[in-house]
Amino acid sequence: MKTLGALITALCIVLSSPGQADDTPSGKEITFGIVPQQSASRLARMWSPFLDALSRQTGTTFRFRTTKDIPTFEACLAAGAFDFAYMNPMHYAIFSNEAAYRAIAHQEGKRLKGVMVARVDSEFTEITSLDGQKIAFPSPGAFGASILNRASLRRVNVTYTPTYVKSHDSVYRAVAAGLMAAGGGVTRTWNALDPEVRTQLRIIHETDGFTPHAIAAHGSVEPVLAQKIQAALVNMASTHPDLVLGVGMKGFVSAKDSDWDDVRSLGMDREKTGIKHVGEIACPSG
Repeated sequence: MKTLGALITALCIVLSSPGQADDTPSGKEITFGIVPQQSASRLARMWSPFLDALSRQTGTTFRFRTTKDIPTFEACLAAGAFDFAYMNPMHYAIFSNEAAYRAIAHQEGKRLKGVMVARVDSEFTEITSLDGQKIAFPSPGAFGASILNRASLRRVNVTYTPTYVKSHDSVYRAVAAGLMAAGGGVTRTWNALDPEVRTQLRIIHETDGFTPHAIAAHGSVEPVLAQKIQAALVNMASTHPDLVLGVGMKGFVSAKDSDWDDVRSLGMDREKTGIKHVGEIACPSG
């Protein structure tokens, strides 16, 4: 098991924002895990400046963390590896129960919607035309991009071959390259997509909207610190609007656990979502 843990540790992508001197007890660095919807290098460019500003604003040293893919991120959430984490709605519905994460904020004025895309020059104009095709998804447990879109396909009795390609960007690029008939994403990553890729694609389906991704604190985080970070996040749109836009949002609002009851009402267990915690995994913690 130690060999397996060491191997997975080596595969985990651990990137750090520079951070600032802090007033956290004993100078401890606070980890902030970001779900890998996009490549690690792109996430670092987006989130490191944001977390640096959050560090300065709160006097707490944050370290950016992500993993090589969404299933690894899910295993790290299950292990409670991150002090704070930005996770998808289904992750929160599961890991608020299993790993003691508690929501403090979510994106302001937004409902999370899954989108299905196809090439602009393809014959696929709606999801009913995808019967028998290969369709790309980031991972089984990606809420909007995979879970909601697969539910839409199921409702119209479309049979297809799913291929999981690790990130939203990889989905879009695979479809643009003609490797897949269609692919699943969400509106935020679609809007953030490289225009050269986006112009080759069109949206052929959009799902119903749900409460968006959660920013949550692990149960081991002192409540006073969680409240301090919550207040800073809510104020970030006023203090650093450019950095908030840089992570693809317009602002944050305070959140409570019941905000994700709409997701829980879907009644989907781990087996139905594809979110699993298999084997032993070592995750970045400091």
